[in-house]
Amino acid sequence: MLVHLLKSKLHRATVTAASLDYEGSLTIAEDLMERAGLHPYERILCGNMANGARWETYAIRGPRGSGVIELNGAVAHLGKIGDRLTIMSFAEVEEAQASAWTPKVIVLDTANRIINERGI
Repeated sequence: MLVHLLKSKLHRATVTAASLDYEGSLTIAEDLMERAGLHPYERILCGNMANGARWETYAIRGPRGSGVIELNGAVAHLGKIGDRLTIMSFAEVEEAQASAWTPKVIVLDTANRIINERGI
């Protein structure tokens, strides 16, 4: 049997931009995606700490080192610049491996710089 476990999390990511006219997705700086083990177009779950909104979308690469976290498409209605997000990805893991599983957790400051890492 497979169980769905947290694979990685960018915690307290600060929204830097919102683009209502874009097709959809969440733009994340490429270096942050790599550090969290996120792949381009990978399905993610986002939670907005400011208003409680939660949504699923997919991750797309933003410029490396830019700190960009951009709400795209209809999701731009669910937050504003300065809001803090929790961005999560999940993996299917064999039940026998679940008890030893450790997700990657990246905690960010208000400029989207890494201030803490676990499970790396």
